[in-house]
Amino acid sequence: MNRTPVANRLQIGIFGRRNAGKSSLINALTGQNTAIVDTTPGTTTDPVGKAMEIAGIGPVFIYDTAGIDDEGDLGLKRVARTKEVIHKINLAIVVTTFSTFDKLELDLIDELKKSTDVIVVFNKNDIDVIDKEKENTIKQKGISFISLSCTTGNNIEELRKLLVQTGSKIHVENSTIIGDLIKQGDVVMLVVPIDLGAPKGRLILPQVQVIRDILDNDAVAVTVKERELVHAMAELKKPPALVICDSQVILKVSGDVPDSIPLTTFSILFSRLKGDFKEFVNGTRHIDKLKDGDRVLIMEACTHHAQSDDIGRVKIPRWIRQYTGKNLEFDTVAGPYMDKDLSKYNLIISCGACMINRKEMLSRIDSSRTVSIPITNYGMAISFTQGVFERVVKPFKEL
Repeated sequence: MNRTPVANRLQIGIFGRRNAGKSSLINALTGQNTAIVDTTPGTTTDPVGKAMEIAGIGPVFIYDTAGIDDEGDLGLKRVARTKEVIHKINLAIVVTTFSTFDKLELDLIDELKKSTDVIVVFNKNDIDVIDKEKENTIKQKGISFISLSCTTGNNIEELRKLLVQTGSKIHVENSTIIGDLIKQGDVVMLVVPIDLGAPKGRLILPQVQVIRDILDNDAVAVTVKERELVHAMAELKKPPALVICDSQVILKVSGDVPDSIPLTTFSILFSRLKGDFKEFVNGTRHIDKLKDGDRVLIMEACTHHAQSDDIGRVKIPRWIRQYTGKNLEFDTVAGPYMDKDLSKYNLIISCGACMINRKEMLSRIDSSRTVSIPITNYGMAISFTQGVFERVVKPFKEL
């Protein structure tokens, strides 16, 4: 379970005031001292994510967040970070008490309801008096709620049952990566460069996930490096049903693979799995409209050590400048928090989003759409600059 990718887990956010019992609830649910608990308000500062397993639900990723009533300049920044978590989660738990529940929680619930399922937990029922009026207020909003005590364990099992009931209805990710592109018995050729950027002794997550998806669909996965591609295809009794390669070798691979064989890239597959495929396609074509002085934002979902020839910081800017012949400015933002003013950019290029879930990627797309800035992703942008864009998007039924 611990090896389940974060993006494939049910993502749960725990929200509430300082000292409402958010961290205590996580510990009670997991039966472990997973989160730090202290009577001092504000013990949890920035959102803390933890991969774990909850009986009856399976692998989940839980965010323990700072108090929504945090104060001061630093406190307001913590609250802003807490609200960023809303864009990631599939399920929100609002932890409160009958004695403190008021407009602050109601406003939070209304905000959460716009994009995710919500459960309200009235904690501390061992010392708090049940308030039927407040329960009715939650009922009128169509929100599930439960009264419990993290201290005594009262109704914790009932909460688990409610989580199982709610979580089973939530669609975490699309069910297949390429299952609709292949059929039983097909051979799929995967072209995987082994260069300085490749992790030692293993494949990267998107490659592993595609191989697993091929096997799940009763097809055959053949993995080669780009130098062995031509030889490997010649050894097959019939042409592969599909060739998938790393975006950085798309130009060479497109030259080696006959036009009659469908071809795409790992990054483009994940743009469809995690994002809005048509939005990315339309955004890609905006590369032709870039002018001198335009600004492009490279948007990475995770932080990593930048190499001397980094794909996002070096190669893509170089390829786009070479293709357009324009004097363009490039900025890079990396990590889970999007603090950039997107309106000052003329194009956004997102990574393949292998480390975030579909909801978070769609939220980023919505942010670009709100300010009318076109967005594409690494694989499509690279293929466009290499002159093979129309070929690599052709296999998909969305077009």
